[in-house]
Amino acid sequence: MTSPLKVVAVSGGTYRPSRTLALTKALLAELGSLLPIDGTIIELGDIARPLGSALSRQELPEEVDAQLRAIESADLLLVASPVYRGSYPGLLKHLFDLVEMNSLIDTPVLLAATGGSDRHALVLEHQLRPLFSFFQSLTLPIGVYAAEADFANYQIVSEPLKARIRLAAERAAPLFGVKPNDLLKIA
Repeated sequence: MTSPLKVVAVSGGTYRPSRTLALTKALLAELGSLLPIDGTIIELGDIARPLGSALSRQELPEEVDAQLRAIESADLLLVASPVYRGSYPGLLKHLFDLVEMNSLIDTPVLLAATGGSDRHALVLEHQLRPLFSFFQSLTLPIGVYAAEADFANYQIVSEPLKARIRLAAERAAPLFGVKPNDLLKIA
C-alpha cells in the first residue's frame, strides 16, 4: 500500500461532550497505529441543523454535501452511533438517506455504538448492520459497543473495551494488505 487509506469516521452523536466521539477517536487512533491512514471525523452535531432542514440532497449547503462526498469516497468507513430508545438517532439515518445509493458498494464499514447500559449492545447487529447491508457495504464482523460504565469523564477507562478496540482494528488491517504476522511486529 503506497498512499494512505481514506478513513472517514462518522460520529453520530449531537451533544458534547460525547462518549460516542471518544469511542470514534479511539478507534481511528488504533486504526492509524496499524495502517497508514488519512482520517477524517464527521461529527453529526456539527451538521445537524442544516442536515435536518434538508428534504433532499439538493437542499444541502455545500459544506454538508462535501461531508456526504467524503463518506461516499471513503476507503474505510467507521460509523459510531449513540443508542436512543433502542436504535440509532433518526438524524444519523437521515444523513445516510442522502448518501448516493450505490456509492458504498463493497466499502468496508466498522460499526460502533455507545449506550447507557449493555442492554443496547445488539444495536450493532439489529440496527446498524442491516442499514449498511442495504448499501451492499462490507460490514466488518467485529463491531465495538461501549456502555456508560466504560467511561469516566468521557474518557475510555475500561480495559476490556480498549482490548475490543485493538481487536477490531487488527481485524480490519488485513483488508488493506497488513498481514497478521505484521501486526505482531507492531505490538
